[in-house]
Amino acid sequence: MQRTEAKPNMEHWQDRIDLAAAFRWAARLNLHEAVANHFSLSVSEDGTRFLMNPNLVHFSRIRASDLLLLDANDRACLGGANAPDPTAWGLHGALHRHCAHARCAMHVHSIFATVLASLADSTLPPIDQNTAMFFNRTVVDNQFGGLAFEREGERCAAMLSDPRKTVMIMGNHGVMILGKTVAETFNRLYYFERAAETYIRALQTGRALRVLSDEVAEKTAREIEMYPDLSERHLEELKAILDSDGSDYAT
Repeated sequence: MQRTEAKPNMEHWQDRIDLAAAFRWAARLNLHEAVANHFSLSVSEDGTRFLMNPNLVHFSRIRASDLLLLDANDRACLGGANAPDPTAWGLHGALHRHCAHARCAMHVHSIFATVLASLADSTLPPIDQNTAMFFNRTVVDNQFGGLAFEREGERCAAMLSDPRKTVMIMGNHGVMILGKTVAETFNRLYYFERAAETYIRALQTGRALRVLSDEVAEKTAREIEMYPDLSERHLEELKAILDSDGSDYAT
């Protein structure tokens, strides 16, 4: 049930609710990492004003009213009482400053995506329907330079200028998922982790992989992208479960 009393940070309320739900489900799926990792969502036409989780708050506790509203061109926020995590500012601030198409960005160190990012060859071959979703839609960063402070964030943002690349496999680090909405981005995050798990487990068999042809992989990826209402219904169902559980995410 949603509380009805006056709430702080009411601006962009539906966006806040959707993003808070994504945090809660990322925690339920064990995609989070302690009080690290960040999701952000642009709320201005040019993409530079964005919502992001507050510093050092566990994903399982984040509420809609907790989300920070930041300006990617205003570093003054780093000196305030409610300052964002400096690595989150470095990475997400750079993305929203330079990549207007990246409306929503979800960065995690989830287990299987990070295992993939730790391999000498971090490409994800199309060996099933889920892995095929990401065919020709990923970029691999092989130049990890430490924590994602501003210089590292600027470098990563420069690699994501192509709107067709919706996933960055961050070598020795984790994964960054991009999308137009919270629903699209969370759905992509969910399926990328499953795809990475399928690939890692297939490698563990030690047997040869049955890799799809480029033609079939691209056809599959396009069919999934055009599948009606998949992302939206996924998020709506997750919010319905949270509501039935009495979660306070939408407060």
